[in-house]
Amino acid sequence: MSRGGREVLHGLSFALPAGSVTGLLGPSGCGKTTLMRTLVGVQRYDGEVRVLGHEPGVPAIRGRIGYVTQGTAVYKDLTARQNLRYFASLAGPRARDVNEVLAVVGLTDLADRRVGTYSGGEANRASLACALVAGPEVLILDEPTVGLDPLTREDLWNAFQDLAAQGATLLVSSHVMDEAFRCQSVLLMRDGSLLAATTAPELLDRTGAATLDEAFLAVIRHGGDAGRDGVGRDGAGRDDGDAIGRDGALQGAEAAR
Repeated sequence: MSRGGREVLHGLSFALPAGSVTGLLGPSGCGKTTLMRTLVGVQRYDGEVRVLGHEPGVPAIRGRIGYVTQGTAVYKDLTARQNLRYFASLAGPRARDVNEVLAVVGLTDLADRRVGTYSGGEANRASLACALVAGPEVLILDEPTVGLDPLTREDLWNAFQDLAAQGATLLVSSHVMDEAFRCQSVLLMRDGSLLAATTAPELLDRTGAATLDEAFLAVIRHGGDAGRDGVGRDGAGRDDGDAIGRDGALQGAEAAR
């Protein structure tokens, strides 16, 4: 994939297990956001991508995918509760309980204040709540825990795990390597390329590193081989019922059930 005449993503092909949380990890500027924008249909791309059996962004799947950007994506002149009720009404029967979602993101006490009066971190939590309330089958989250206190971060990760247990497929980006321990699997990126698809414990075991930061550096030095798991030499993931197929196509979570 190229942008501004410069190639920013290089031959990515991987697999995500359905009904699980996959971490997309790497330093700032490595291409995580561009990849996520591609999956939700707001970034042009070369190659083949399928989301829930369709091309990204088509009307047939818009209501089944949640996407939380790093910026605020809510109506600032409405309260958090009003925002959630609106997005829940669009979701129909899939919608989660508004009060439950407010509690998950730690906004119960602020629910009836206009979002325009929130701090940056509070507004980001409101954006996340609007995605969660729709009960999406696929949830793509771009650095959702940035700027959050430890308690709220813990609550969010618990919510992510609950969603996965209910069958949702989550892709969560972060530049904090330790968050890999919260994920069933992780993808490591650098400079627009996929270095490894593995798990946090396996990455530590394969590299012999004491921390994930050290393991990431080891993967860089060894060209990805130290952390490779389920990724062939062409970068392709195993095709064993995953939610993202060998050709990089994000397929329906239901296909892997």
